[in-house]
Parts: sequence; structure tokens; C-alpha cells
Amino acid sequence: MFLARRKGEVDYDGTFGFIGGKMETTDADIQEGMYREKNEEIGSDAKVRLCLTFSYPILFRKKDGSSMIIPHHIAQFIGGEIKLNDDEYSEYRWVPLKDLESFEPKIENIPTVVDWALRIKPLLTDKDFVEV
Repeated sequence: MFLARRKGEVDYDGTFGFIGGKMETTDADIQEGMYREKNEEIGSDAKVRLCLTFSYPILFRKKDGSSMIIPHHIAQFIGGEIKLNDDEYSEYRWVPLKDLESFEPKIENIPTVVDWALRIKPLLTDKDFVEV
């Protein structure tokens, strides 16, 4: 499992989590937004397959009191060089699934999201994935 340590973020500074971000008004659709976010966070050389068909939504309440629903999607790293965005992350780790439960510090919902992804993944075919 690819996890990156956030830096300079009010809610999760110093904590490992998934990469991701928000849609922008300039994004034509969710696939374009995910492509842009992937490039911003781990670089354009990194190749990722992404399932847009299913998502796992999580309600997130920020420390400032605002809320948002964050959809989590199944993604697979295909290859290429990872160039982590130094403004948002301090490091990344490949965490074996068997070690995920005990790995810290991580965002608390990561094991739940990974369990969901592992249940859904056997139902998917190559047609369910797009490369971003």
C-alpha cells in the first residue's frame, strides 16, 4: 500500500495517508481531476490505473468545523518514477498489507478503506480501470 506523510496540513500534519485532492472548476470531469492531482502529488512519470466505477465515500470533519465527503477509489500503481510533491509530503512508504493495521502514524480510516477495496477488487475487470 502506497502511503505518503503529509506536511504542513492542519488536520493531518506528520500523518501517513493516501494521495488525493479536490476537484477544481477547470477540471472537465473526475478523471481529468484525478489525473491532475496524481501529477501534482506524485509526478507525471508515475503511472496509475484507477477504477472510477466504484468509490467509498467518507464524511470528513475538519478541525475548523467544515465538512466534506471524500470519495476513495481503487488505484493500482503501474510503474514509473514517483516524484513526491515536497510542498505537501515529507516522505512515502510502501507498506505491506499484512503490516497496515500496526503501521503508524496513519489516518484512522485507512484500514477500513483498504478492506473495502480488497472486497471490491475481485469483482473488477480491466474494463473498469483507466490509466491516469
